[in-house]
Amino acid sequence: MLLQENLLRDEGSPYLRQHGDNPVHWRPWSPAALAEAVRLDRPILLSVGYAACHWCHVMAHESFENAEVAEVMNRLFVNIKVDREERPDIDQIYMAALASMGEQGGWPLTMFLTPDARPFWGGTYFPREARYGRPGFIQVLNAVDAAWRGKRASILQSAGELAEHVSKRLGGSSAPGQISIETARTLASGIYDMIDRDLGGLRGAPKFPNAPFMQTLWLSWLRSDNQHHRDAVTDSLQHMLAGGIYDHVGGGLARYSTDAQWLVPHFEKMLYDNAQLIRQANWAYAATGNQLFRVRIEDTITWLLREMLLPGGTFASSLDADSEGEEGLFYTWTASSIQAVLGDDSAIFFKYFTITKPDGWEGDPIIHQTAAQAQESAGDRELVSGLTRRLLAAREKRIRPGRDDKALTDWNGLAIVALAEAGRSLDRNDWVAAAAAAFDAICASASPEGRLPHSSLGEKRLYPALSSDYAAMINAAISLFEATRDASYLDHGAHFLQMLESWHADAGNTGHYLTASDSADVPMRIRGDIDEAIPSATSQIIEAMVRLANTTGDLALQQRAWTIAEHAAGRIQSQQYGQAGIVNACVLALQPSKLIVVEDPAKPSLVSVANRNPDPRRVDIFATLAGDTEHARLPGDALPDTKKAGAYLCTGLICLPVVSDPAKLEEALRRR
Repeated sequence: MLLQENLLRDEGSPYLRQHGDNPVHWRPWSPAALAEAVRLDRPILLSVGYAACHWCHVMAHESFENAEVAEVMNRLFVNIKVDREERPDIDQIYMAALASMGEQGGWPLTMFLTPDARPFWGGTYFPREARYGRPGFIQVLNAVDAAWRGKRASILQSAGELAEHVSKRLGGSSAPGQISIETARTLASGIYDMIDRDLGGLRGAPKFPNAPFMQTLWLSWLRSDNQHHRDAVTDSLQHMLAGGIYDHVGGGLARYSTDAQWLVPHFEKMLYDNAQLIRQANWAYAATGNQLFRVRIEDTITWLLREMLLPGGTFASSLDADSEGEEGLFYTWTASSIQAVLGDDSAIFFKYFTITKPDGWEGDPIIHQTAAQAQESAGDRELVSGLTRRLLAAREKRIRPGRDDKALTDWNGLAIVALAEAGRSLDRNDWVAAAAAAFDAICASASPEGRLPHSSLGEKRLYPALSSDYAAMINAAISLFEATRDASYLDHGAHFLQMLESWHADAGNTGHYLTASDSADVPMRIRGDIDEAIPSATSQIIEAMVRLANTTGDLALQQRAWTIAEHAAGRIQSQQYGQAGIVNACVLALQPSKLIVVEDPAKPSLVSVANRNPDPRRVDIFATLAGDTEHARLPGDALPDTKKAGAYLCTGLICLPVVSDPAKLEEALRRR
């Protein structure tokens, strides 16, 4: 029997620990907590949030820290608190249930479940007292209890039907679907029609970076030379990187903008957003030469290494939006506070930056730039950096927002890929070294059986990993192999693939489940097909398999990737906008590209061309003159000529004639 007290104090999630002193008798999601609900025959109140979530903090302060609210919760429900970043499987199940009820999703997610964990009603944020057109939380609790007692039979029936619907939607199987360029073309066209031509991103507010959609448009440009699609990405990035959503003093992108102008962010910073920003800005810089992209890559990575790096070499999950109980307080500035730091140089600062306090924003003004200021500041990099460094030093004396120090394996995988790719492109070996250190730390966290955790906090580990963890780490291994030529990374990738297949493959070998087969506390196993702020687990798996097969020349793995892609395509035929990641990954399966460069490492002219022309469709393999070609096999298992320098560019089974002139290789890599 669980103790009738709060059980979150010693959890491995900073978010759960934040609630460890609440008077609510919280339980972490676990078999013991689920068994308690069954034994007591009591409904479950499930609250899902994350450490950097502003409205999660608001609801916690208003309700979960309140003794009167806690008394009602403890008397009527078994109360379970979930960190959505630790348990995205649980979050996705119950968020889908809420959507199926016709309700708008978001966090905090507040769901009411039967004792056997089937959802029957829910919402998001509830104020303690009725306002914003929402009922007060105690009113909600008592109403749900009354319905449970008075209408239990009908609730159980509808909860069963809802659970079955969610299970089919998130975990179902499908006949193979058609993988075609036409599908990708149609999706890209639809996304382009939603783009805000004036401000970038999708039309309306709030505005999110939406990396999967941006990748769809980028792949469309690479495939078809559709300049409109390329420009939609580069214009969106320029607006973001000049806006208030970007931290112009310290670097790093906030999670989203509350307005259509990218001006007022929700100030939390997430590892995954910044990893994807680095990667896509790297593509944009290579394609355009716009120095703004290079500057933002450098500033974002500097922030990442300064503020997000954990002692073991991995990266923390997020920074809160709030400090001292106020959102954005750490990041905002008045004109007088800038002048107090910069003195007479403040006039120079305001040549390159603007501060604005828009209507409805209660905090201090937000630093941003006009398009012209952004370009001018990139050109005057040293001067501007000197000013922002002085502001940063002053800002460091403020009370900092909280940091969620858990290291998530899949998010770290995204960061490793971004650092390795940007390090190659911009000739920053220190970034590649940081990526390698994070990779080593993740590998060191594995169990004696070689299984990865999903999350680590200090010495605490949350096993087992999710399918997204293995997929992200396979992609990380390949990116590090490309950056370092160290073939041991391919061995790691093969091991992660083995773990993925052993613990996550479905019975028909047509795909994978997000959770492992021995996960004992999930109400249903789901696929992980749906994109969120990052591409779905399924899309990352397809990409990982395609890239690993392409790198190693493993034809059986190539066929396996194709099978998984076909069945994923079959499952998403009516929902492609929410699953753009799968469409993007299927394009990679259709058109895998490989570049093999044979060259003297002391004179890397061809390698330099490859490094400065990143392409998400391509894997790059570098071999030395008269060196080993074990990992440099052309289609048909042919070997390159290692007696002379040359580059071999192949798409599918077709290779261009060998290129020895760097200018001609550049031309070939930029040809659409």
